[in-house]
Formats: sequence, structure tokens, C-alpha cells
Amino acid sequence: MSILRANPSLRDTRSYFASFGPRPKPALRPSVMPVEERLPAPSETYEAEEARPPDIHQQPRSHVVASILNPIHRRTALVKLQTPFTDRQLESIATGMVYLEKLGLVSVLVIENDRLPKGEDGERAALLEETMRIVSALENQGAKARPVLGAVVRLGPKPGDEDAEQRDFAVPEAHTFPSDLVHIRSALRAGEIPVIPPLALDSFCRTVRVDANDVVAALARGMVEATEADGHKRDATYDGYSDEFDLTPLRLMIINKEGGVPSYARSGMPHLLVNLDAETSYISETFDPRWRASHPTALSNLSLARTCLAYMPPSSSAVMVSHRSPSSLIANLITNKPAVSSSLPHALLQGNRKLTPHTPTLLRRGLPIRVLRSVAEIDKPKLKALLEQSFMRTLDEDPFWARLERHLDYAIVAGDYSGAAIVTREFEEREGATSGTPIAYLDKFAVLPSHQGDGTVDFLWVALHDESYGLGLPFSANPNGGKQGEGEGCDLVWRSRADNPVNKWYFERSSGHLRLGKWIMFWCDAEKRLKTVEGRRGSAGLSIVEEWEHDRLPRWADVIEKIPSSWKP
Repeated sequence: MSILRANPSLRDTRSYFASFGPRPKPALRPSVMPVEERLPAPSETYEAEEARPPDIHQQPRSHVVASILNPIHRRTALVKLQTPFTDRQLESIATGMVYLEKLGLVSVLVIENDRLPKGEDGERAALLEETMRIVSALENQGAKARPVLGAVVRLGPKPGDEDAEQRDFAVPEAHTFPSDLVHIRSALRAGEIPVIPPLALDSFCRTVRVDANDVVAALARGMVEATEADGHKRDATYDGYSDEFDLTPLRLMIINKEGGVPSYARSGMPHLLVNLDAETSYISETFDPRWRASHPTALSNLSLARTCLAYMPPSSSAVMVSHRSPSSLIANLITNKPAVSSSLPHALLQGNRKLTPHTPTLLRRGLPIRVLRSVAEIDKPKLKALLEQSFMRTLDEDPFWARLERHLDYAIVAGDYSGAAIVTREFEEREGATSGTPIAYLDKFAVLPSHQGDGTVDFLWVALHDESYGLGLPFSANPNGGKQGEGEGCDLVWRSRADNPVNKWYFERSSGHLRLGKWIMFWCDAEKRLKTVEGRRGSAGLSIVEEWEHDRLPRWADVIEKIPSSWKP
């Protein structure tokens, strides 16, 4: 039921099977044997061949049997568990861990006790007791768990880090070598969940308590480096159903009592999706001091997520979740998406029943976002490659660039042209001259196929919202290199072919649509104007058609239908 409630799309399902489905057997090269070895000896008969006992050690295992016995490819997740929890709360968390294991995600748990001050007598004994309590909770739910009571990380930066280039994330204050992970490897290979207290070896080989964030960050880096050192190579006899596992963490999960990171845009309700590359500093700067009491570890966990995801694969994500939402972990595993899309209109987000103080925050490494105001700032070859790969058509370059020179308002670029949104100014033409207020027209919205499903689409649309129909409101002040919330919002209009499979996504994010033959015209109303009009009317709200809405649809339709195609026939 938890999987069904996650409502995975076809793309989500394919992504899940790509990570956890059985690995195909690599093609074996045909062995070339000398002719005399391939031909039977003259004295050898068919009967003698039949009478020979089979060599059971060389019998290949049936793929059908193997796939039934071990149908999933196991992956690992790093989990930070911020205790203390009651027995009932631990039972709920353990149930979630067991479900994840059944789906192929085996957790490596690192515990932290927020109520146990550092340096007190008996703190190590208390941590070990808490570790055993969590092991018992997991085993009571049917899982196999192993306490790893010794230190698996070493205190201090990793040798050689002092010579490394300056990084834009916090380097872990601990490190680990592949040989230190032997107990974690052993537990995972045996199908057990390792449970690790926040201990480290200092330079005198003493075991000392450290911050759990340092242990988690050191493991994230160390497990990735250990996998790289292994080369993750399979020999020619690997049949795709081995008991081996992938040590590289696929997910980072932070389970606590406070939930996700509070959002300034939603009056303290959690952020839904965070672009760590672009938003970390701004979230820290806008963190309300009143939230420090209710969410004391939110910013430190935000920093932890950025550090870990910097080492983990680009497809990885982190989730900050309350112990009240264990089913959210299953939904995140299947879809790798937030509970509610952050690019939906704010009116829908504010009234959505799925949004509660315990809604998880999904964090992705993300991409930097910048706004370009002139064609001269655009890298034409990269934008051309992006558009052609995204739309799978050939760009008619000369007319396209000439049109942008005349009409470009701005272009929003994600990363190194992994995605882009191009907005132009369109005018009515009457008797050979332009007239009226310009129309903000979304000319192109494109994301590379390799970045579809990793959050780039939502990050790009949120930036587009902040520069157009969401401009002028406090929650549009994101650091995307544009106007940062200052100015007046405007209606945003665009068109899409009637048979475009993306239209479902547009329907959910637009204020309305109008069918125009082979096209569908979409638009988003300026949110500040809607809020102002609604405030003036008080309890009466908005009417069906406001004065400023009269005749605008025919005018928009007339303009956008005349916009030429950007593609070669």
C-alpha cells in the first residue's frame, strides 16, 4: 500500500528497476580452442560421455531459480538516527527500515543522542546501550541487525586534504580507509543492518565520542572511495544474481523528531525540495531565530546533506524526515521525489493536505541557477545542443538567433546548460506597428534527458516562477541571479502541441488553458495581482472574470499563433 500511495510514474518505475533490478549477465566471449581439443578422441564414444558424472561445481545456476531466490540488486543507504525515541517510535522507524530492505535498500545506521551532553561520565556506556536498543527494535520487526561497537572512522582530516583545492562544502572532521569498513562489509554481506555509535579513533588510538555528522560524512566519502578502489568489476562467471552489494550510498536519510528544514516561503512549514548548490546559503540567512528552538539541528543537517551528496553519485538524494513519517521513506525510494512538487502554484501548495509540519524535505545536489539578460551572454553552441537533445529536432539557427536578438527578455540557465528557460517579449502588431503591453512568452523550456528526474525540471520552473508570475512576493526572493523578488509580476503565456505528453505537467502548473487547433495555450496569472484583488474583495474572493481579464485571451492567442517555428522542417 505504501508503494501504491507513492503513485510512481513510468519514469520512476524504470529508475527504480535500473538501480535495484537484477543485473543482466555479461556476454561471455567464446573461447577459441585448438581444433584437436574440440574433436573427440577416436576411442571416446557417446556412451562414455553419457556415463561421465556431472561436475556439480561447474554447473551454472539457473537464472530462473536465482532470480526467484534473490530478485533484487541490493544497494546501501546511510541513515542518521537522532535519538532518543520511545519504544513505539522506534518500532515505527524499524518497520520502515525493514520495508526498505525488502525493496533492496539496506541501511547503515549511525546513531546520535541529542540529550546526552558530550564529556559526561558514562556517555560511552549510554551510547552502547542505545545502540543495542536499536538493534533489538530492528530484530523485533524481523530484520537482522549487527551492532558495530568499535570505531570505524578516524578523527581529523584525511591525509592529503590540506593540499586539496578549496571546496564549497564542509570537509568532514573525520575520515576512514577501506580497511576500516571490514565490519560494515561483513554485516551487509550477511544481510544484516549495521548499527554504529558515533565513535572515532584519535591520533593516540583512543576511542572517543564525536559528532554523528562527522561519522556519517566520513562514511559517505569512505564508502564511495572503497567502491572506486574495488573497481566494482565482475569476473566472467558473474551471473547477475550474486550476493554481493554496492557499497556506494544511494540515499542519505536523516530521521529525527523535528522533520525537515523550515521554509520562509511557507511560514515555517518544511521545504519540499532543496537545490543545495543554489539555496544553502540563502536558507541559512533567512532561517528565523524562532525556529532554532523547534528545529535545533536543521542547519547542521542541511550542511551534512551538502557534504555527503558532494561525494555520492549525482543520482543520489537526501531526505530529512520525522519519525512520524516512516512511509515517506518508501515513497522517496521508489520515486526519488518530494511528497508534493515544489513547482506547483503556491495556491495549491498552501491548501494541500499532504503538507504538514512532518512533511519530509528532499535535498538534491542540484545545479547553480543564473539569469542571462542578453543574447551576447548566451553560449550558443551549448544552448543549441540542449534544445536539440531535449526536443529531438534540428534547430533552424539563423532565424532563431535573429528572433532572440529582437525579442529576448531573459534566459534562465541551470548548471552548464543542463536546462534552460527562454522568455521573450511579444507585442501585438497593428497596421505594421507594435502596440499594447508586451506579453511574457515562454519560448523554450528544455532539460537534458540525462537530467530529467533529478530535480532539475522543478528547480528551473521555480526560478521561472520567481522571475515572472511570482515576482513581487516574499517567497520569490530566491538567489537565482535574477531580480530576487523585487518588481511586479506579470502573466506568463506559452503554447504546446496538443499531443505533447508533457501537457499533463503543464495543466498542473498553469492557471488555465485554451485549445487552439494543433496548439494548447497555457498561462499563469501574476500571483501578486491575484493576491491584491482578492484582498480588496475580502471574503467575496475573486469573481469568475475580472475586469483586467476581458479580451486578453483572444489577444494572446492572436500573438502566439503567429510566432514562427524554431525548427527545420
